[in-house]
Amino acid sequence: MTDKTTSHSTRLSKDDSQIAGYKYKLLVALVIGMAFSLPAAAKMYKWMDDNGVTHYGETVPPEYANKDRTELNKAGRVVKQQEVLTSEERRAREQADAKKSAEEEEMLERRRRDKALLNTYSSVKEIDLARERNLQQVEARFNSATSQLKMADDKLIGLQKEADGYTKANRKIPASLQEDLQESQARLTKLQQDLEKIRAEKTAVEARYDADKARYKELTGKE
Repeated sequence: MTDKTTSHSTRLSKDDSQIAGYKYKLLVALVIGMAFSLPAAAKMYKWMDDNGVTHYGETVPPEYANKDRTELNKAGRVVKQQEVLTSEERRAREQADAKKSAEEEEMLERRRRDKALLNTYSSVKEIDLARERNLQQVEARFNSATSQLKMADDKLIGLQKEADGYTKANRKIPASLQEDLQESQARLTKLQQDLEKIRAEKTAVEARYDADKARYKELTGKE
């Protein structure tokens, strides 16, 4: 009795496996048949519903437009896998792509600067000489601006003393003197700003050549 029951259970198990295999083959045949029945320009999609059931069709229903889907060709092979991202996933991917792009741009710019550096100088001494020449030009402009600033300051002081004389004498300051005061003050302010720009430029030149010198040594091993 036990042998018959076991034999019967084994036979049922084999039958179930065969049925499952037939169902799978039928599904594959159905998909391929659908694909070959489509016009040349038509597309077929595969998607999964909310219950986990896989569907095939020429169009994806609107309610599943925001779900992942797969495009198949006439042979039933995957042509394109379309992954639908959430807004957070989309932002994360965009940020990652932007970061990667920025890093690639930075790498290309570094290579360009390195090539230009090696093509421009043949020794560390040449970098020092170029640094000195550029700083001399900046220093000359700085000295000129300083001189102009002192003259503008002296002129403004003179005009202010003249205006103070009118005030002490209880006299109205002439309109022409007021205009001169305003113009002198504006010129003094501009010269001060120019001087600060030149000072910042000097610092930038020093930093640039120091960086070029260090990078050149790193690339060539020269001292």
